[in-house]
Amino acid sequence: MNNMSNESILVCVYYGPNGERLLKRGCKIANMMKAPLYILTVDPKPFDELDAEKLFYIEQWKEYAHSHATAQFIMKDNESRPVSKVIAEVARDNNITQIILGQTAHSRWEQITKGSIINSLVREIPFVDLHIVSVARYIRDEEGIYEKGIRAYLIKDGDHYKLSFNHEKQTEYEGIFFKEVDTDFDNGIFRFMKDAATLHVLVSDGIITELKNVDIYAAMGLDNSVE
Repeated sequence: MNNMSNESILVCVYYGPNGERLLKRGCKIANMMKAPLYILTVDPKPFDELDAEKLFYIEQWKEYAHSHATAQFIMKDNESRPVSKVIAEVARDNNITQIILGQTAHSRWEQITKGSIINSLVREIPFVDLHIVSVARYIRDEEGIYEKGIRAYLIKDGDHYKLSFNHEKQTEYEGIFFKEVDTDFDNGIFRFMKDAATLHVLVSDGIITELKNVDIYAAMGLDNSVE
């Protein structure tokens, strides 16, 4: 891509379904300006200490970057510095001209709504444009509908699939299971990769009757509108 506009776009993502919306917004801007796209996530923990849910999101972001010729994924793990310092450093290193941040209720980016990160970025990189995108909040998570995701597997059993928490020879898919709270049964949503696409399927008492993708925002009660 010939970057005639001399623009470079940086999207800052954190764990959760909102990352995909931020990436779409960043990709749209990058395509319009014919500019390179950088995807950044920051975590205070070392990479080898991250749980299964976080690793799953990281793999998704990597896949997204690999599927776009001008996109590059950057991860800053084991970071003790303020998020704004890390973002500013990446912006300078990659000649970033526009940064996209998400406003979300349950992430470290929540600080953005208080102005601290914005003020710091304006001081450190005053000539970079900041885009604050309003993203879906975890409405149903706030109400305690789903537990934290855990690593799980799907095993073919006749005309349906069984959910398992142990990797077996018969395992066909690996992903993350989000269990509904206040139930003794394995009911919830299973998220996994199939043919380079992310799917969310419903699980009822540990059984998946069909690998039919459901609207994750509708299933979790999230507002998927983009302002």
